[in-house]
Amino acid sequence: MTESKILTREQAIRQADQWRAEGQKIVFTNGCFDIVHLGHIDYLEKASALGNRMILGLNTDASVSCIKGPLRPVVNEYARARLMAALQFIDAVVLFGEPTPLELIEAVQPDILVKGNDYTVANIVGADFVLGRGGSVETVELVPGYSTTKLIEKIKQSY
Repeated sequence: MTESKILTREQAIRQADQWRAEGQKIVFTNGCFDIVHLGHIDYLEKASALGNRMILGLNTDASVSCIKGPLRPVVNEYARARLMAALQFIDAVVLFGEPTPLELIEAVQPDILVKGNDYTVANIVGADFVLGRGGSVETVELVPGYSTTKLIEKIKQSY
């Protein structure tokens, strides 16, 4: 069942078109989501509450390595996609390997683009596109103290 929520870009475009035709507001966010923790869950739940349907752009393993370093991700893209798809408040997961999610954002054309409050609207990739289409760009508060990098360091120190 969770695998059915993992879509190709083309499938996501068709699904987004269908949801839009039904009058549903589509939320989009993206990230690596390597070693899922409470901060991720809280962020994604808050983001999804801003609309009716949530599409998550998930970095491929290769793109995570470019962003986070050669030892990352810890969890491979298939497992990360399945974990994200298992969350009831995520309706679709789409892998992307480009340096930024801009092409995916332009393809699915979300109504609401969301990032954590460690970003400003001015530095959110895709904000200009979404705003230009009459959509909104939102930031949601993050749970302090949670990060995958910190979690990895804690595990390394403990063992």
